[in-house]
Amino acid sequence: MTPTLLRIEGEVERPLDLTFDNLRAFAARDQVDDVSRFHPARRGGGVVLNALLQRAGVKPEATYLTLHATADDFAASVPLAAVRDEGIVVYHLEGRPLPQQIGGPVRFLIRDPAACHTAELDDCANVKFVDRIELTSSRGRDTRPSSETEHSRLHEKP
Repeated sequence: MTPTLLRIEGEVERPLDLTFDNLRAFAARDQVDDVSRFHPARRGGGVVLNALLQRAGVKPEATYLTLHATADDFAASVPLAAVRDEGIVVYHLEGRPLPQQIGGPVRFLIRDPAACHTAELDDCANVKFVDRIELTSSRGRDTRPSSETEHSRLHEKP
């Protein structure tokens, strides 16, 4: 049995438990083969967020998307409208599961945070170790640093 990499839940019609094979089975038009074209320092490939949300059936009341990373107890809650068309769920590196050393099993990337036009999106909204995406009608849990000092300390961690 293949383990679940990502759960999508909350304000959706159909909660999803997605395995590596489920993610790989999305249509070619929904796949991004190489995320380094958006973020030169990042490696891997994934599925566009909007394809996942369409499969889950987002309810009209959903206005926020919260990315949960249990491995390091991190969460980022961002406006759904701002990331719906910009998000990529990175799950593989050269056809194999994304290694933990580079943020696996799933890493969330925003193609172009500047295009999102919101102060709630920053580099910390590109979340590593994601295992759950929750859609809510208001802002969800968010553990991102609130000051420049906290932000610097977060990125100093090994």
